[in-house]
Amino acid sequence: MQNSASDITLRPLAGPEELGLFQQLSYVLDHELQDDLATGRRIPAWMWVALRDDRVLARIAWWAPKDGDAPQSLDFFDVDDALPAAERHEIGLRLLETATAEVVPADAERPEYGRFVPGNWREDPAAHEVVETRLNIVAASGATPLVERLRLEWRPGTPLPAASTRLTFRPATDREELISLMTLVVEGSLDEHTREELLTMTPRESAELMYEEEFESFRTPREWWRIAELKDGGEPVGFVIPARNSYNPIIAYIGVLPAHRGHGYIDDILSEGTRVLAEQDVPRIRASTDLPNVPMANAFARAGYVVFERAINMIWK
Repeated sequence: MQNSASDITLRPLAGPEELGLFQQLSYVLDHELQDDLATGRRIPAWMWVALRDDRVLARIAWWAPKDGDAPQSLDFFDVDDALPAAERHEIGLRLLETATAEVVPADAERPEYGRFVPGNWREDPAAHEVVETRLNIVAASGATPLVERLRLEWRPGTPLPAASTRLTFRPATDREELISLMTLVVEGSLDEHTREELLTMTPRESAELMYEEEFESFRTPREWWRIAELKDGGEPVGFVIPARNSYNPIIAYIGVLPAHRGHGYIDDILSEGTRVLAEQDVPRIRASTDLPNVPMANAFARAGYVVFERAINMIWK
């Protein structure tokens, strides 16, 4: 399909062979696109460009966790920053609305928009303009900010803390045990995505959704998933989910049960999850946490994780 006005053409990619066209503009996830197309996490129909002749003025793309899934995230949205501010806003907004109308069913919830940004994007004038340009266009389409997140990384050579002397760790018994513990952690969570979910679902439903949409997709051993227990009596204290997603080894989820918060157990549990992955000789371990979640950010810092980037999420209600 083509939508033209003036000298601008809006259209999806004709096929994977047009990836080079799409990459006339750049973003930090460009290196993942080829494999995403090969595995079905993206399809050309979800990748749109705004063209003037053969020049890409804006681009947009959605992503899904696996082949056959509906688009779950809007994670590429760029405009040509060489354009005048008013023109790039107009073209970007037209592309966003036109592509969304074709990609997202009219009765479906619009997928969340997420963008990775430099850690100093507010202080760096050039980075600030790039980020604000995109966020302002997305906001003009009706989206509102949800949260800003820290993206963290543990690197080989970083000292591993000693094994916990207070807790023991074992694999999760089964799905039900883990979801039951997750349900307890979800209540009172500082995670903004979780808090948004709790506006429309129960803690149990939120835990089940997370398990089904994320944890079930991991192909790494489930023996890596650890339940933390008190050495004296074996009472569960919390859990950690070390895994590898489609791109990186990650700490997918970590939680301390409400009854055991305030004792610093998060350090013991995070150290265990980090150790599980480090023993696999991984090149890095990635994690993320909401910027306002200072206790979790501090725990990652104590464990040797460094902030390498931030992420901004916006949603349509």
